[in-house]
Amino acid sequence: MKIFTPPQTTLEASNVILGLMRIADLDDKEVQTLVGTAIDSGINFFDHADVYGGKTHGCEQRFGEAISFSDAERESVIIQSKVGIRDGYWDFSKEHILESVDGSLKALNTPYLDILLLHRPDTLMEPDEIAAAFDELQSSGKVRNFGVSNQTPGQVELLKRSVTQPLPFNQVQLSITHAPLIAQGVAANMAGLDQSIDRDLGILDYARLKDITLQAWSPFQKGFFDGVFLGDRENFAELNDALDDLAAKYDVTPTGIAVAWITRHPANMQVVLGTTKPERVIESAAGSEIPLTRQEWYRLFTAAGHLLP
Repeated sequence: MKIFTPPQTTLEASNVILGLMRIADLDDKEVQTLVGTAIDSGINFFDHADVYGGKTHGCEQRFGEAISFSDAERESVIIQSKVGIRDGYWDFSKEHILESVDGSLKALNTPYLDILLLHRPDTLMEPDEIAAAFDELQSSGKVRNFGVSNQTPGQVELLKRSVTQPLPFNQVQLSITHAPLIAQGVAANMAGLDQSIDRDLGILDYARLKDITLQAWSPFQKGFFDGVFLGDRENFAELNDALDDLAAKYDVTPTGIAVAWITRHPANMQVVLGTTKPERVIESAAGSEIPLTRQEWYRLFTAAGHLLP
């Protein structure tokens, strides 16, 4: 497992993250097995959000009830949560941020969050208000690092007009088949080609220029919650053939190669798993440091349907 220090932080983080958005219906033993498998595989980074679990703080509470860290164990792991999604609207108000963090800390049974991300962009946000919330959370010791999720470079820059803390993380959707933030740059300036349309205002290049670590969520999804591409030979036969070939070469499963496609990129991204299956965690962790060649990386890219003009 690759452990690295994300720029602008002092954290020692695994480049594979266990996301806990689907654990609401698991019992204590199932949660403990899932988390224990992740830790045994070298994963020290756990991702939450206040909205996960069918009720506010549902999955965070399930985690906090099932997992009890000693003080030393707590310092050895990274717990991240997100705030901003409410029932039918987004909310980055100071009041909601502070209230939500208190709820997350109580549910998770932890005195602090290592990282707090602003979830989906709130177009009504007031940067000064967010800055005041961050200052209070930092000074009280409740949150140690801050970041964003699904936000454009312009939205981050707007926040930085007021927020004094670094914003070293941006969690974005990315998989081999859902890769507009990569594919657009490969096909830039090609008139009439859908792939060349800039849909995110340069998230990838901005992240590399500003030392922001991208966290890739839904790393196995075909599109926006359209199911996984792994094993889907009806729609992605060529891609699955390539995954199988490389899995055999590197002695891992196709899942590990799908992870490696993301971690191989020089942007030094993290991969956020959404699985509740311990075996999938093991398979994914095995892809953390696979050194795909350029030829192998681009073979997967084009097999997924992206063009090299």
